Amino acid sequence: MTVMGLEVSDQLLGTFVPIAVYWVYSGLYMLLGSLENYRLHSRKDEDQKNLVSKGTVIKGVLLQQTVQAIVAVILFTVVDNSHKAAVEQKASMVVLIRQFLTAMVVLDTWQYFMHRYMHHNKFLYRHIHFQHHRLVVPFAFGALYNHPLEGLILDTIGGAISFLASGMTPRTSIFFFSFATIKTVDDHCGLMLPGNPFHIFFKNNTAYHDVHHQLYGSKYNFSQPFFVMWDRILGTYMPYSVEKRGDGSFEARPVKECKDD
Repeated sequence: MTVMGLEVSDQLLGTFVPIAVYWVYSGLYMLLGSLENYRLHSRKDEDQKNLVSKGTVIKGVLLQQTVQAIVAVILFTVVDNSHKAAVEQKASMVVLIRQFLTAMVVLDTWQYFMHRYMHHNKFLYRHIHFQHHRLVVPFAFGALYNHPLEGLILDTIGGAISFLASGMTPRTSIFFFSFATIKTVDDHCGLMLPGNPFHIFFKNNTAYHDVHHQLYGSKYNFSQPFFVMWDRILGTYMPYSVEKRGDGSFEARPVKECKDD
């Protein structure tokens, strides 16, 4: 693929474009964070309730992205790229849509069951998954703040499985993983902006995931990043409503008491 007059391999772009997209898109949301009337939590809550500093979050995300890049390079090397290129030239829009949907379902399935297990296994939650839940008030660039082992299992391996299962090419993966990255950042941004297409087309959105980060919702709304089907099928869906607070900002509130599964 040619970028700014330079020939860059699809494998290289597939490795690093999603990482660049993560920081650019989350940076945009950090700039929009001053829009207090659209926040699910105040800036004060973000600073006081979170159990980890933003500097530590940045270091944790960079570590995960380093591991992610290494795995991506290995994966693209192992894949038969000449065969992939031949398939890519013949790929129709129908094939590309099928690959996207397959990758979305596979990634969601993997992450739901791994994520849920990390909550229900006390050792894994205490020593692994709780690192992500130090963000009681999620923010955009904290989306990939995880324990390194969790980042490897949930995100990196989950992404590799969805890539292989869908049969997509390295070039198609550039767009899929950039899209998945944007969606994940959006789910953690803490802003309910009007007209946000992710809130219009996906039930799994910023408010949905914010419920999961609260104490009352920690055993519900495990699904990420696209659909809510596994939560609904397996009884871990927590209904909620998004309402205005007295100060004009938003709040995601459960609409009925849920029983532990």
